[in-house]
Amino acid sequence: MLPAGRLSTFVEGKGIQVLRIGLDTLALVVASLLALVWSGQAVGADTLPLLLFPPMAIAALAVRHTYERRLRSLFLDTVGPVAGAISVAAMGMVVLDTLRNGPLEAGVMVKAYGVALLLVGVGRASVSLLERWARTSGRSARPTLIVGAGVVGAQVARRLAAAPEYGLVPVGFLDANPPAQGDVGGRPAPVLGDPADLATVVEITGARNLLLAFSSAPDQELLATIRRAEGLGLQVSLVPRMFESMNDRVIYDPVGGLPLLGLRRTDPRGWQFTVKHTQDRVLAAVLLFALLPALVLIAAAVKRSSPGPVLFRQRRVGRDGRSFDLLKFRTMIEDGPTPRGFEPEVGDAPGGVEGVDRRTRVGRLLRRTSLDELPQLINVLRGEMSLVGPRPERPEFVELFSADMRRYEDRHRVKSGMTGWAQIHGLRGQTSLADRVELDNFYIEHWSLGLDWKILARTFLAVLRAAE
Repeated sequence: MLPAGRLSTFVEGKGIQVLRIGLDTLALVVASLLALVWSGQAVGADTLPLLLFPPMAIAALAVRHTYERRLRSLFLDTVGPVAGAISVAAMGMVVLDTLRNGPLEAGVMVKAYGVALLLVGVGRASVSLLERWARTSGRSARPTLIVGAGVVGAQVARRLAAAPEYGLVPVGFLDANPPAQGDVGGRPAPVLGDPADLATVVEITGARNLLLAFSSAPDQELLATIRRAEGLGLQVSLVPRMFESMNDRVIYDPVGGLPLLGLRRTDPRGWQFTVKHTQDRVLAAVLLFALLPALVLIAAAVKRSSPGPVLFRQRRVGRDGRSFDLLKFRTMIEDGPTPRGFEPEVGDAPGGVEGVDRRTRVGRLLRRTSLDELPQLINVLRGEMSLVGPRPERPEFVELFSADMRRYEDRHRVKSGMTGWAQIHGLRGQTSLADRVELDNFYIEHWSLGLDWKILARTFLAVLRAAE
């Protein structure tokens, strides 16, 4: 096994890119050869389009930026670009074969395409797991300095410290006038000086990344800091101004020498959301039909567990502030003590066991596996909820959080969901309300059908972990 230092250089440097290219090339060559063997064809002039398939696919993958280093290496993030690049290469192979009067059998090309998708996918997933393991184990952590010790800088540092899979470990802040710790919610690293001390601090900490996060320093000083950081070989990143209005659909369109960013907002009343809601209802109907035997068995178990109805109904607030009855399988006894006057811990959202634990044995199992949420498919079928979206909250908490939490009400722009971006990041039960609001609004601003499918795929993995 590589020592930690060499592994860090490999994973965070060019080594991981070379590994990706090498595995992709091997997978594409093997796919082409297997297609020929299965079809009983020998390598020759007639198979030229198939022989050109690997380099065409590698070029298409490079054009789609699939070999660039990312902060977070998630296999699901690359599925679309990788599948698209291989599909383009396969179409190029078909065009080339057609221009040569089609001596290559169509079955050979279909087999090569299918096997290539499978093998490249396996290779990519393996590399993503390697990157994640190296980062979460601390073997490839990149010491990071943050310019700006205010609210945003501290928030970024806390996110990085809590998510080692990003591979960036905050080691200190640079700020000439840092606010007090209590004013920014705490900082996981000390303030080591101001931006003018960059060279000295880099030498002491061994920092390899510099992140600019709303420093109070003038722009000219920050620009000079960036130049010094680049001269020291640091990778520079920044949190842009107005970041809460930006998403992955920003258009870069310079005016002369000035960069202009065009913002493209999510329109919850556009045709794309009509497609989303139609898809939700169709999938909900299919899932209800497919899961009917399991739903009947769960209902019977709930009925036998204690007296009371099978379904639990609770008033929740959804899109545009409209209330509806959210459905769950009942998991608690009805005649026990009730958690009157429950208030979540300061900074936390409500959820999980509130006050006295009244769960039945069946209820504990249902909550731990999230099976108690399945009746919400009926809410989706009715159009009250979506499969994916911010989780709905009770009216009394909505009123409280709307008054105290900035941007909380923004979540009501879209239908609430059975699962969401916050939930797959571990924010279930009594967890940070501020983090939930941040991730829910991120989901809305970056929404796409592809993102919904990604969240649904990751939900199946998330429910394997105990919900309570």
